[in-house]
This record gives sequence, C-alpha cells and structure tokens, in this order.
Amino acid sequence: MKSLIKILVIAVVLVAVSCKKDTAPNYQFMPNMYESVGYETYSESSAFKNGVEAQLPAEGSIARGFIPFDIENSTEGYTLAKETLKSPLDSLSVDLERGKALYDIYCGICHGTKGDGQGNLVKREKILGIPSYDDAGRAINEGSIYHTIYYGKNAMGSYANQLKEEERWQVVSYVLELKANLEK
Repeated sequence: MKSLIKILVIAVVLVAVSCKKDTAPNYQFMPNMYESVGYETYSESSAFKNGVEAQLPAEGSIARGFIPFDIENSTEGYTLAKETLKSPLDSLSVDLERGKALYDIYCGICHGTKGDGQGNLVKREKILGIPSYDDAGRAINEGSIYHTIYYGKNAMGSYANQLKEEERWQVVSYVLELKANLEK
C-alpha cells in the first residue's frame, strides 16, 4: 500500500512538472481583456456621407448644459458688461465659502488669497504685474469681473471651461467681498 501511494505521488509530481513550460504562454481567461477587438467605427455606416467622418451638429443647436454669453470679447464688450451686466444671484444664493474655495483653486495662485495681487506665482516672479483689487485706477464691478473670468484679459486666460455660470458668479461675489475688505 505504501509503494502505491509513493507511485501515485511521483506520478502527480511528474504530471505537474511536465505541464509547466516557461516558453509557452499561460492560458488566457477572457482574452478580450488583453486583446481588444478592433471595430471599424465609421466605414460601414450609411449615416455618414463619405463614410469616414463624424457629422456636424444641427445648425442652431446648443450643447447640453451650455448657456451662450451674448457679450462679445472686445473692449466694447468689456465696457458693455461693466455697465449693464448684473449678477443673477440674490443675497440668499450667494455662497461666499464656495466662492472662496473656487477662488483659491483658480484665482488665488496669481491674485493672492486676499486679492492684493501677491499670489505664489507673483512672489516667485513667474508672473508680474497683477494689480490689487483696490488699486485706484481699477474700478471693477460684477459685470467687468464676470467678463474677465469668461474671456480672460491681458495675460490671464479664460476660465469659461473650468467654471460653470453659477460658479463664475460665486467667484464674482467673492472677489467683490475681497475688494470691499481691501478698501477698508
């Protein structure tokens, strides 16, 4: 009986060793996880004119979640926004804590956390000439701030893609709060 167990153990070991080959790849379970199937996306569709390009959106359509801004990106547009554009947020909708969080993320690096134009990039002299919100020649209001956030101004780029409309107005409210604190 002992010899039969020894022969059986040796047979199992030999079978296990003989099945292992370092030169052969292992079995692949779910091979689509490793090698994806290629699809011809546009070539076989009759929905496209030439069979290879995507279609343009319908004329006059507006992307979901996008609200068009009717004031143009020009000096005249900036002046128009400064004179006519008012915040749609009422006093209950203004959330200065949220505005501060957004301001710190997007604006504070250049404009400083106090709005004094002394952000980290200015202190390290990576960007120069960022004015303080309370400078005498800088008569900013909510319309001019919103226009500047939407289109950018001078070396500042646009933040229209990073901030939704309501978030832009929250930042505008917080900037006006910073300006009021600096003017005290």
